[in-house]
This record gives sequence, C-alpha cells and structure tokens, in this order.
Amino acid sequence: MIVGIDIGGTTTQVVVCSDDLTVLDGAEAATPALEGGRAMVGAALDALAPLLARTPGRLVGAGIGAAGVVDSVNGRILVASDSFRGWAGFAVTAAVEEALGVPAFLDNDVNAFLYGEVCAGAVRGEADVLGMTLGTGVGGALWTNGALFPGPHGAAGEIGHIPGFGDLPCSCGGRGHLETLASGRSIGARYADRTGRRLTAREVAEAATQADEDALAVYRAAGTGIAHAIVITAGVVDITTVVVGGGVSRAWHLLEPAILSALAVEPPVSGHPIRLVRAALASDAVAVGAAARARRELGTEMRATA
Repeated sequence: MIVGIDIGGTTTQVVVCSDDLTVLDGAEAATPALEGGRAMVGAALDALAPLLARTPGRLVGAGIGAAGVVDSVNGRILVASDSFRGWAGFAVTAAVEEALGVPAFLDNDVNAFLYGEVCAGAVRGEADVLGMTLGTGVGGALWTNGALFPGPHGAAGEIGHIPGFGDLPCSCGGRGHLETLASGRSIGARYADRTGRRLTAREVAEAATQADEDALAVYRAAGTGIAHAIVITAGVVDITTVVVGGGVSRAWHLLEPAILSALAVEPPVSGHPIRLVRAALASDAVAVGAAARARRELGTEMRATA
C-alpha cells in the first residue's frame, strides 16, 4: 500500500492506495493551519491511523502534497502563504517518516494534483499537460514528455502568479495576477466589489445560476482570465491539453463556457485547439497524485491502464 496525503489551507485529505493507485480507503480532516507544521502533519496522521488499521496490506511509502513552495529534495516547506503559521521551514517528510516508518516524499500540491490526473485521472497517459487548480489560490504545473517539469527553481507552470490581469493586489504581495480573478477567495471579493455583499465562491456560483448578473460577470471574468493564462502557456511551451481542478471548478457550468468563448477569440499561436477537461479525481486528486509520486520514487513499476 501507498499513502497519499493532501495538506490544504482548510482541509486535509488522506487516502490509502493499492500499488495500481486504486483508492482503498480515504478520510478528511480540518487543517489546523494556524497551529504550525507539527499540528498540521499530526492532523493528517490522526486521520490516516484508522484507515491503516482496517486496510490489509503492507505499507511501503507515503507521498505528501502540500500548499506552498516546497523543497522536494529535502522534504521541507520553503514558502507558505499568509493562510499558514509555522509552515515555512517545516520538515514534512521527516515527521511523516518518523511516524509511519516508511520513506516519504513531498511535492507541491498542484504538482501532486497533476501527477494524479495524468496517472489515474482525466488526462491519463497524456505526455504533455498543463494542470490548473482553482481553490483558495490559483496553482499551475507542467507535465512534459511524460514527466513533471518543475523547472530549475521549482516554479514552472505557476500561472496563478503571472501578472497582466489588472492591478488588484494579490495574496503573494504582487499585483494583477490571475489569482486576483480566479481563486475562490477572489471570486467572493470581486462579487463584494460589485455589490457590497460578502459571499463565498460557491454562493456566488449559486447566485449566477439564478441569473444574478453581477455573479455571472465575476465568473465570466474568471473564465476569461483563465483562458488568457492558457494561451500564454501554450505560446511559451506549446502545451494544448489542460486539466482544471480545485473547489472553484465545481462551477464548471459557469467556467467552461467563459473559457472556451475567450479561447475562440484568442486561440494558441500554434493553431492547435485547446483540449480543456475537468479533473476526474475530485477531492482525491492531490492525495492520489502524491501517492503516484511516491510510487515512482520507490521504483514501483507503472501498470498499464486501459
């Protein structure tokens, strides 16, 4: 068995997978993001313990997908957003290895998401993919020539923090980033800017479904921004398959038409159409992807899937 752990800003998801990445059991818990790294990893391990107790098999490794900029080689968090306390600098893999007694491997949560969707999800077996997650923030990752491409500094594919999307302040300290339009937090904020009402992204989506013009405009702006980021990426690295996940993607009926409409007006320079798909693994994507990364690092042979 291989364990997958997804430590997000609000929720921690854990899964136990067989060696072909079938999810045998799973659970979730609230992330104690303001209590420090030890508490966050502890919450994940507490959620995992009953799963391991009731699932037969031999545990061989663990993968962790974590929010923030990570040092995958040394298993540490390098930079975390203001949503976390005591997370930057924390030695994640050392804590997990000490608790479970098996090798552990850390990756950025968006990288792990893309691992999951390529190995067992909506873009299974694809050689070249851009992954996007729309959640508390906006993340991106690149899969090229059949492998994750992290870049020399671990930031390849981070389209959520490309400028050129207005002048609004971003959570990272910059301005005009895609995240200011397309994250869950920003969708709520943009709706409040227009109406004075504070709603969550889910509530804004519900309002849009009921023909609220301000809510519809906010989601159109988010979709248009996402499309522009896709075109920028396609122009730089010539990737035209895109998988989108994260909590905001639950409003796919609002996002997809806006994205496709903008792409029709401004297609990639290559002339090849964008293949846009919604993530298939839902809330398990990061955890399953973390397990997939661990499996690859452990040298477990990939099984062919139909």
